[in-house]
Order: sequence, then structure tokens, then C-alpha cells
Amino acid sequence: MRRDRRRNRPPLRKSLFGRLLAVSALVAACSVAATAWLAVQTTSGAIKQEQGQNLTADARIYNTLLGYAAGHPTWEGVDDTVRDLARQSGRRIALTTEQRRPLADSASRPAPPALPPQASAIVDPLSVDTALSRTVDRSGDAADRVDPRAVGPFRLPAAERKALQHAADRSAACLSRVGIAADVVTGPSGRPRMEIVGNDPDRVQNTRCTTEELDSPTATEQKALDALNQLADACLKRQDRPGVQLNLDLSWGDGSAPKPTVKTRAATPIPAPPPNLRTDKDDRATASCVDTARREQLSSYVASPALLFIGDEDGTTVPGFDLSPANTAKIAGAAALVLALTVGATMLAGSRLARPLHALTGAAQRMRDGEDSEPVLVTDDNEIGRLAAAFNDMADHRARLEAQRKDMVSDVAHELCTPLSNIRGWLEAAQDGLAEPDPAFIASLHTEAVQLQHIIDDLQDLAAADAGALRLHPERLPVEDVLAQVAAAHQAGAETSGVALSALPAADGTPSPVLWADPVRLRQAIGNLVSNAVRHTPPGGRVTVRAYDAGASADEARAGREVVIEVADTGSGISAEHLPHVFDRFWRAEKSRNRRTGGSGLGLAIVRKLVEAHGGSVSAASVEGQGSVFTLRLPADAADAPGPATAVDPADGSPTAADRA
Repeated sequence: MRRDRRRNRPPLRKSLFGRLLAVSALVAACSVAATAWLAVQTTSGAIKQEQGQNLTADARIYNTLLGYAAGHPTWEGVDDTVRDLARQSGRRIALTTEQRRPLADSASRPAPPALPPQASAIVDPLSVDTALSRTVDRSGDAADRVDPRAVGPFRLPAAERKALQHAADRSAACLSRVGIAADVVTGPSGRPRMEIVGNDPDRVQNTRCTTEELDSPTATEQKALDALNQLADACLKRQDRPGVQLNLDLSWGDGSAPKPTVKTRAATPIPAPPPNLRTDKDDRATASCVDTARREQLSSYVASPALLFIGDEDGTTVPGFDLSPANTAKIAGAAALVLALTVGATMLAGSRLARPLHALTGAAQRMRDGEDSEPVLVTDDNEIGRLAAAFNDMADHRARLEAQRKDMVSDVAHELCTPLSNIRGWLEAAQDGLAEPDPAFIASLHTEAVQLQHIIDDLQDLAAADAGALRLHPERLPVEDVLAQVAAAHQAGAETSGVALSALPAADGTPSPVLWADPVRLRQAIGNLVSNAVRHTPPGGRVTVRAYDAGASADEARAGREVVIEVADTGSGISAEHLPHVFDRFWRAEKSRNRRTGGSGLGLAIVRKLVEAHGGSVSAASVEGQGSVFTLRLPADAADAPGPATAVDPADGSPTAADRA
């Protein structure tokens, strides 16, 4: 049987557990993917922004220190510059020699943190890092990596600088008079030059505003240029190449036509044409020697190369985040861990959710197969726990109904069997000649037939009431008349049993309650209660019947009131254990089914159905050994008559709802 129940379970893909697991896994996967994507995008954007800001700050720091190195032969006195840069950027800046001997460090603690193994850059004005330097001429040749601020012996003294400045101012004023705008710009060596606003250099050449003084080297510049020329010629001589004549702009040739120092500057700056050193591709050896000569000449005028370290204030650096294989593996591992935890938690919750459902399914299948179903264990007060509790209640109710059904079948068989057996016995006795068919014989058979018919009628009444087809023929009738008729009908039986039966009249001044009810069915209901009370009252006892309007007085409106009918006796009473079952079918306290005291067991059940058909209710109260009181509560007028479920037969002329209105 257990294997069959397992076979009846749905497959995992269709089960509640499987769907819950799939949905949870899908939600977890989507959540992890979305979170990872958002984190990567946000983090990457933030890191790129921070890296951009750091790169700008690093370039500024590098450019400042590079200018210091280009203008000083040593690093002495750079501490103040380093501290100013560190204070402005909020970062730690350290300079060391190439052998990592400290030159300057912005960390003011006695024992600053150790420097990282890799330097951020090398500060060398003779070998500029073009990725960090913002002063390098981007239009020039990448091979020319000497910082333009490293001028060395080309730096002009004050007298020569003043003379050139006066000449440049005169040329600018001259150009202004002819309608050409020009600016005087001073270079790192102190030599001024004019930049023309516009894009027409031929106009400048056609004027007489340029002077030979601005285009010719000064004494200081000529001396430095001669020294540079000697170094370049020595390099070329070692390569068996002829010497060259260098111009002021470091181009070479015969020097007969030096290039003017006038440049043009358009509204949108256009690059100046590169010097011959950078554009002559035919004589790379000459260019290499000139470059080597420049470095050799400037080496004594600039600071030696230094290692630059830029990091956080505590000395550490934050590594950048990228989707490298290691980072990808970390993200995948974290996602797999979250997914595994989600699936595990879902499996645990799903198993706890599905276990009581499987138990309910098994109990329902056992109930379907007619087996005794054990109660489903209720552990939690939630929806499933309440479903299990409701199922247990339903199973108990079904078990009670099944027991009542079996008892009813047995009781019906017993009740029908007794009169039929008596009739058959008398007839067989007459057939065998053992009994004479005299009037007494006929009376006995008639009594048994009447009893049999009574049982069948009761069963028919109950069946009609259950089906909602109980036929009622209501009419207006005083309750006292009904009680008097019932008392008169059962008076003889009560006197035979030695019981005093009386119908109490209404109180003085109180009108008799009036009902809208079927007189036959009402007398049947009250008669069943009276006969039941007489049967259970010992000789010398008393049975009283009375009716009153509940809470009504002579001056109060009667609409919506209830009429209460009570049948009280001084009999043996009913125990508290049996009292809730007195209106059940075929229920009797005497299990012996003694017909003298037990009856058929259907009378009180019929009373309840008849009263409910009239829109009322019935209840019982009893004290064992002292007597019982059965109470009927019925609507007092037509407004509270039964609803559409009660059928009224107009064939006999009884009034309809419209007639009553």
C-alpha cells in the first residue's frame, strides 16, 4: 500500500515541492546575476572615476616634481614641495634615489610605513614619462623625451632677457599697428617669442616688424650652442660621419637661414611644425648624436633620476578592480554559494511544506479506500496546519456520519423487523390452525400494521424534510387551540399511564399567541413531545404544556416576536451525557429498544425537522431524576414564516403569501 501511495505522488516537475524549488532557484539566480552585474557596473564606474581622478592628481604631482628636477641640479630643498603636494592631494608622496635611498617623504611619523616594491614613476627630466607628463609636446617625436624646462646653459641672464623682452614688445606693438594681434610668450630659458593670433603667417613675413635680435642667439645661447655642437660633432666623428652646424632651434645645416621665432596661434590651436630633429628621417644617426649631446650637456644642470611613490596616507595603495579570471572566479564562487544556500533553504522549507501535504493525501486515499484514517499530525498553527486540523475534523465528522448511517440501517431493519415478525407469526399460526381469526386476532394484526405504517411514515417525513420537500399548509391559528387539541388527543393514554396531562392557559390579560403554521404538522410536533414525555414519566407524575409570546405584552407590537411552546414533565430526566443526542435519529437512552418505553427513536428527530420547516428551533433542558423541558420557538406572525425552501400546497385552499398580506 505504501508503494502504491508513492506511485500516486506527482512527478517532481509537477509537484508543489518541485515548482517551489524551481522558482526559488530561478529567483536566486536572477537576483545573484542582477546584483553581480549592478555591483560590477557600479564598482567599475566608481573605480574608473577614482582612477581618473587619481591619474590627474598623479600627473600633476609628477609634472611639478619633474619641473623641480629640470630647474635644480640636486634634490635638496624638495621637502617643502613634496609636503605641499601631499597636503593638496591628500596622499602620501615619497622620493628616493634609484637605490631607494630616501630623498623626501610626506609621511611625518617617526617610522613611516614601508614603501611598495613598485614605484609609481621615475622622475627624470632627461627621460620624461609621456603617460604622466602634461608638458611634453604631443605633436613632436616621441623619441624627444627631454623636458623642455630643462634648459641648462641656455638659461638667459637678466640683461639679455631684458633686452630680448624690449625687442619683443617693439615687434608686438609694430604688428598691432598694422592690424595683426600678437602675444609675447616667455619660454623656460627666458627667451621671449611672439605668437600671432590667426592663421596667416605670410602677413607677418611681409611686414618689417620682426627684428634680427629676436631671431639671432645671444652670447649666452651661442656659447651653449657651440658646446652642444662640439659634443654632437664628437659623436658623429666616432661614427666616421661629418660634423653639422646646429641652429638655435636644434635643427642642423649650414646655419645660413635661421628660422624665425614667430609662431601663429589660431582661435583653435594648431600644432607648430616639428623641428628638423624630429622630422628628418634620412639621417637618424645625426639625430641620435644630437639627442645624446643634449643629455650630456644638461646632465650637470638637472637633478639625478629619482623614484616617485604615490599612495594612500597610510602608505597602502588600493588595487584596481577588473574582471580578471581571479575576480571572475570569485564572483562565480559567491554566486554559486548564494545559489546553493538558497536551494538548500528552499529544499528544507519545501520538505516541511510538502510533508503534511503528503500526509493529508495519504489519509484521504485511505479514507477513499474505506480504511480507518488516523488523524494527521498538526504541528504548526499556519495555513497547512489549519488545513490538517480541518481535515481531521472532517474525518471525525465523516466517521460519526458513517457510524450513524450504519446504526440507522441497523435500527431501521430492527424497527421494521419487529412488527413484520409479529404479523408473520400470527399469520403462520392461523395457517397452521393454532390461532383462530377472531376479532382479537384481527385487532392484533391491525395494531402491528399500524405500528409498521407509523415507522414508514416517520421515515418518509424525515426523507422529505432532508430533501426540502416537506409539504406545509399554513394558516393562522391560536396556539391555545392547538395545545388543547393535543392534550385531548393524549389524555386517555396519559390517564392509562397514571400521568396528569394539562394545557396551561395564557396569563390574565395576555392575548393568546397566534401562529402562521400548518396545524397538522404543528400538532404532530407537539404530540410527539407530549407522547415522549408521558412515556418517560412514572405514574403519579405530571406533564404540562404551555405557550407564551416571548417578551411580548398586551401593548407591545407583535411583529418579529417569537412564540414559545414548552412541554415539561416530572419524569426520569436525561443525563448530561445523553442530552446532546436526544434529537438524533433512532437514538434512545434504553438500548434494549423496549417498545413500551423506547418508541421508534424517530419522534424527536421529526420534531426538529418540523420546527425548522416552520422557521423555528427546538431545544431541551433536563435534570436527571427531576424531569425535562422541551422548548419550541416559532415565528409569531407571517412576516417570519419559512422561506422559499418550504413548499406550500395551495390545492387545499390555504392562503398564499399574497393572501396573508
